[in-house]
Amino acid sequence: MALPTRQVIEARNVSKAFGENTVLKDISLSVKRGEVVSILGPSGSGKSTFLRCLNRLEIPDSGSIKINGKPLGYREEKNKLYELRHRDLARQRRAVGMVFQRFNLFPHHTALENVIEAPVQVLRRPKGEATRNAMDLLERVGLGDKAGHYPSQLSGGQQQRVAIARALAMEPDALLFDEPTSALDPELVDDVLQVMRSLAHDGMTMIIVTHEINFARDVCDEVVFMDGGLIVEKGPPSQVLANPQHERTRRFLKMELSEDL
Repeated sequence: MALPTRQVIEARNVSKAFGENTVLKDISLSVKRGEVVSILGPSGSGKSTFLRCLNRLEIPDSGSIKINGKPLGYREEKNKLYELRHRDLARQRRAVGMVFQRFNLFPHHTALENVIEAPVQVLRRPKGEATRNAMDLLERVGLGDKAGHYPSQLSGGQQQRVAIARALAMEPDALLFDEPTSALDPELVDDVLQVMRSLAHDGMTMIIVTHEINFARDVCDEVVFMDGGLIVEKGPPSQVLANPQHERTRRFLKMELSEDL
């Protein structure tokens, strides 16, 4: 039976400041189950901060975020919101996995051990079950033969694919990617993007902060362009990338595409 189409992530009027620097200004974005959304924009536009707000690594100053229809970080009772206890928040955050720019693998664990750590420690899965699932995931990202390798023995692209497998091991409803290829040598980027293409093909809900214009054009259902803490423009790739309506979007895309030549 097909899952109903509904909002997995719903952000409404989210704002965030660090001291006097307002990084997010009234941001609203909804992502349905199975959708892939890319967020483009120059450095300092608020992209990564917004992503971190979506799984409570940063707490917005105002606005609301719902995951699967429930307020992130709160329980709702008689039209009032009460902050969740740490354990309940951790359970809620499992619905939204995060893949970071710098991999963040445990250096003293093998690839396999990195992938099984959270299912065993957080989900309390039996180690044998977690190991079988982790091996399936490593095969899925093309690293079944690297299960016993430590991060220092892997390329940056391989480490990032382990990080993706680790996020998938928690069986999230959505994955957030924070510039997952920006720390990689150019020849290593394609392997990571191919894994992400496969996830999109399989129906994984994803929000991807990226500078990979071609990936956004080919894979994403919606493209969001941010600048100065604002969503300047959003829509299907055929609109935002091929026929942007705002001059700021046009200038950014022209610069990005010229750097790729």
